Amino acid sequence: MKALIQRVSRASVEIVDGAGARTAGAIDSGLLALVGVEKGDTQVSADKLLHKLLHYRVFSDAEGKMNLNVQQAGGGLLLVSQFTLAADTRKGLRPSFSSAAPPAEGERLFNHLVEQARTHSLAVATGEFGADMQVALVNDGPVTFLLEG
Repeated sequence: MKALIQRVSRASVEIVDGAGARTAGAIDSGLLALVGVEKGDTQVSADKLLHKLLHYRVFSDAEGKMNLNVQQAGGGLLLVSQFTLAADTRKGLRPSFSSAAPPAEGERLFNHLVEQARTHSLAVATGEFGADMQVALVNDGPVTFLLEG
């Protein structure tokens, strides 16, 4: 399981469908995590990734050093499923998605990640699995990391 995380001052995700666009989730300061599920990922993988998301120290302390995690900084977490993170881009000029988990398994593990995140004391927002989404963010720093669980 992978997550491309960005420290944000705000972020939101809109669902685009025939009726237009509606906001599915939004946070102020916190982490935007674009989450990719790969074949072979398990609930253990999701739990390890969540531990990293909650404890990775990317927020500044009083001395300006990245020593605080999202919970210590009082931030929120916006989780957005993104199967393209599982793409194999090593060969050619077109991505291969053969390493991505099947949609049903990806959705199950993404939902597990969300459910477990909501058991912690921080605001958790999400997009909608498999939907056409528009993600807006203000990257604070910019600070971006690729985490693997």
